[in-house]
Amino acid sequence: MREISILLACIVLLAACNNNSESLITNFKSLEVKYPSTKKDSLVKDNYFGTEVADPYRWLENDTSAETGAWVKAQNEVTESYLQQIPFRKTIGKRYEDLFNYEKFSAPTREGNYIYYSKNSGLQNQSVMYRESVDGGAAELFLDPNTFSKDGTTSLSGISFTKDGSLAAYTISEGGSDWQKMIVLDAATKKQAGDSMLDIKFGSASWKGNEGFYYSTYDRPKQGSFLAGVTDTHKLFYHKMGTPQKEDKLIYGGSAQPKRYIWAGVSEDERWLIIYGANATYGNEVHILDLSKPNGVPLPVVTDMKNQHGIVDTDDSNFYIQTDRNAPTGKLVMVPIASPAEANWKTIVEAKPEVLNASSAGGYIFCTYLKDAVTKVFQNDKTGKQIREIVLPGLGSAYGFSAKKNDKELYYGFTAYTTPYTIYKLNIGTGETVLYKKPTVQFKPEEYESNQVFYTSKDGTKIPMIITRKKGIELNGKNPCLLYGYGGFGVNLTPFFSTSNIILLENGGIYAVPNIRGGGEYGEAWHEQGIKTKKQNVFDDFIAAAQYLVDNKYTSRDLLAIEGGSNGGLLVGACITQQPGICKVAFPAVGVLDMLRYHKFTAGAGWAYDYGTSADSKEMFDYLYTYSPLHNIKGAEYPATMITTADHDDRVVPAHSFKFAATLQQNQNGANPVLIRIETKAGHGAGKSTKQTIGEQTDKWSFMFYNLGLQPKY
Repeated sequence: MREISILLACIVLLAACNNNSESLITNFKSLEVKYPSTKKDSLVKDNYFGTEVADPYRWLENDTSAETGAWVKAQNEVTESYLQQIPFRKTIGKRYEDLFNYEKFSAPTREGNYIYYSKNSGLQNQSVMYRESVDGGAAELFLDPNTFSKDGTTSLSGISFTKDGSLAAYTISEGGSDWQKMIVLDAATKKQAGDSMLDIKFGSASWKGNEGFYYSTYDRPKQGSFLAGVTDTHKLFYHKMGTPQKEDKLIYGGSAQPKRYIWAGVSEDERWLIIYGANATYGNEVHILDLSKPNGVPLPVVTDMKNQHGIVDTDDSNFYIQTDRNAPTGKLVMVPIASPAEANWKTIVEAKPEVLNASSAGGYIFCTYLKDAVTKVFQNDKTGKQIREIVLPGLGSAYGFSAKKNDKELYYGFTAYTTPYTIYKLNIGTGETVLYKKPTVQFKPEEYESNQVFYTSKDGTKIPMIITRKKGIELNGKNPCLLYGYGGFGVNLTPFFSTSNIILLENGGIYAVPNIRGGGEYGEAWHEQGIKTKKQNVFDDFIAAAQYLVDNKYTSRDLLAIEGGSNGGLLVGACITQQPGICKVAFPAVGVLDMLRYHKFTAGAGWAYDYGTSADSKEMFDYLYTYSPLHNIKGAEYPATMITTADHDDRVVPAHSFKFAATLQQNQNGANPVLIRIETKAGHGAGKSTKQTIGEQTDKWSFMFYNLGLQPKY
């Protein structure tokens, strides 16, 4: 057991309160941290291509053992004890609760004769689903997830209606798990119809008429725990209403077509079942099943998994497919149903320098593009001819340009770093947009600004970064700053509003988000520059972002914090082990931190397209071993670090964070604390209760401000 004492006394606080004009002096008392003793098993070793690698904390991979449970309890007690001693923790929590307490709405969708939407009155643990008749009238409650559990940790994760809107199948997640239950409702009576469906994972319902629906799932793991066991063979089933789940018919997948991921959807005209199969997080095959033919079998449209393909729309003659085949930023092709071979594809929307995301609504195609991570939207007819640009409210992110063929209007959401999520209604025929729902947040957007800069990474690549701050803040190197990143799986980080970030901004802080390689902001080529043996580019891009912020006096190393979740947790873990002095505070959240064993849990093997695996080759093992955060912790002065994970995370299992925390605590040579915060009854992030969200963000900001030596103005 190691003990450290953290002393922050008589610090002159150059906090950026009121436009950086005040200097506050606060005495922070000494906080003592006594880490729990973590058993080391020196006998656990693996041999990779002749290299022996010790894994002394492998016992923490057993998430169901009493020993691991006791360790989790002890670590949480240490973390809670530390956080309780921060004098402004309660006031930060109260301020965040006040900020969070406003009405939040989802964009509406039409199902049958109703318009459905979700609403949270402010501090409800889960948003409630309401509906309104298309003929007018008062809203009525349809489904309240707050009744699913007493503590608000069971969430609504998805819902799918029949074409006529008379039935709905919804999935619920208990404690944030990806393993879910599915329940069918009679929409008129709001009462359950049929039995609950169990053990659904990565699969929602897609209805064929009112008789039944298609869904995907895995068999329950035979080895390991239910949450951590390997799931690598997806199966597509058909469930007929009124029959037990055990009689569901296997349509695709399983041993006949082994795929790690399968998802499917019925076309709006209910003629086609469109089936997608993949073995990794990039690249998929496409099959179609003609539902008008009894006993039909799936027929191939795309048989390789070298590129990404998605059917955007169908009509009597054609499929409309978005593909990045020979078009890394994406293009739209028209495919004749009678002869769907690739030789017969006709490009109707050519690839542009900007990344395409196509959708259909009201008989049109909407082409959403990313221009330096900012949204632009164009409306096209079915021949690909551009009708108009949709005028957005500003520079930011817009979502939701989808609707049914006969719909005359659609609802889309718009947000930016200084703009709360606002809903607009679009007349599909005229392109006219009107404001539909605008939230009321205790925040004055006009007092803040976001600016995009471009900086140079280690190899000379230009990287965009959006920096948000209060107007008029002096760039003197004395501002607290949070640098957030992801950089993987082709994921786009586009402008978004966060009430949590107001805590930082209104205390004179700066929020910076770079669009580093590994993401998809510039298409598949940008993604490819940050995978496998090019993964170091991602870390270099993020490290260069930190250097830019320091060099240009937005902040200093002693006032900089870095944060990332999941693959972003890997990013933060790699950066602090490669450059311990990169920042003062680090938040690796639900991170992939053991790069030698990540593929041995849940669906982790599917991430190999981005990472490669330690079993692939000696070259791939050597590369992973050079940056795997867990394996590159050496005795050093690491930043003040709060690792976060959750006991029900069955996507990136908590063992990653457990082993990383134990190793980092043993090797911390400086006075900065290394804590792990383990949420109970929570998963990878989705579905957390409002109470859990407020608690987690309160602790993050309290830990950050305290370890930067800053007193917030509350």
